[in-house]
Parts: sequence; C-alpha cells; structure tokens
Amino acid sequence: MKPDENKSTLGVGVASMPRRHVMPVVFLHWVIAFAAVGQVSLGWWMQSLPKAPPGLRAGWFNVHKSIGISIGLVMVIRLIIRLRASTPAYPVHMPHWQQQAARLSHGLLYGCLFALPLSGYLGSSFTKYPIRFYGFTLPHWGWDAPALKELCSMVHLSCVWLLMGLVTLHVVAAVKHLLVERDGVFQRIWPFAGGSSGEVR
Repeated sequence: MKPDENKSTLGVGVASMPRRHVMPVVFLHWVIAFAAVGQVSLGWWMQSLPKAPPGLRAGWFNVHKSIGISIGLVMVIRLIIRLRASTPAYPVHMPHWQQQAARLSHGLLYGCLFALPLSGYLGSSFTKYPIRFYGFTLPHWGWDAPALKELCSMVHLSCVWLLMGLVTLHVVAAVKHLLVERDGVFQRIWPFAGGSSGEVR
C-alpha cells in the first residue's frame, strides 16, 4: 500500500491524528462545563426572586456562591492536571490562525472560570452579609464597601457575558470539527470516544 493511501476514515493520516486528553482532564472538562452552564442559569433566575419572604432569595444566593466557590476550587485542580499532562497536538492540516484562535479562546475560558468565582467572592466580602459555603460560614475579612461591591459586580457580570460568548463559539467550533472537518479534534475531549490516551482511531 502506498503511503498516501494509508488514511483513516476521518481523512487524516493516522500519524498526524490528534491525541486524546488524559481522562482526568476529560472528566473535569465536562463536570465544569455542566456546572458552569447551570451556575449561569441559576444566576439569571435568582435575580427575579422577591426579597419577601425573608430567606428565600438569600438562600438561593448562598447556593449560587457555594457552587461558584466549588467551581473555582475544581478549576485549580484542573489547571494543575492540565499543566502536568501533555496537551494533544492539533491536526497538521489545521490552519495556524485557527490553532492560535483555539489557544486564545481556551485561555479566555480559563480566565473567566477563575475570574467569576473570585469576583463573586470578593463582591460578597465587601458587604455586611456573611458568606456561607454549603451552610458553613466562611471567615469574613472584608468590610461593607458599596463601591467595591459594585466594581466586583461589574467584573462578575462582564465575565458572565464573555463566558456565554466563548461557550457559544466553543460549541460551534466543536460541532464543526465533529460534523464538517471530522478530524478527531472533538474526540480528544469526548469521554466515550474509542481508544486510550494515545491516537484517536
């Protein structure tokens, strides 16, 4: 068989196929993805809750804060694993500008997923209300500073809009790689793809 005939069904040489992410990265990717989507939905929904009866609105805000802090902690774990594990290479046919755009969008996604819990936590620290993490009251080191609270809220909301835009772009790109390019890029992070952490088959 000639070398140029040894092609996979995805239209890319096996030697040039992208490798899969290690399973801890794959697992945390989907956990954070679903948690972030749920967190944004919860955040928009709870804004409409009335302040009476007392406790209803505050209770859901504390749930939102608890989930946000959890996402931040999981992101730290994910970043550590990602830095220690090798990153799969992009297909050789993928244009350089697309590779750079993918790296930039991933970097911005990571930035948002760190900035959101951090800005939310700081914003809550600059109020007179306690921060409860799944019912446990965290040490309150801040003070009642409405201006700082408003600044953190603006950063928080800006990151929400940026995150929604990046997620939309991320999903569109993933579907394009899956259905149009069919180059194995989607399978690098899909938990049910065949093969191990080696080449995508």
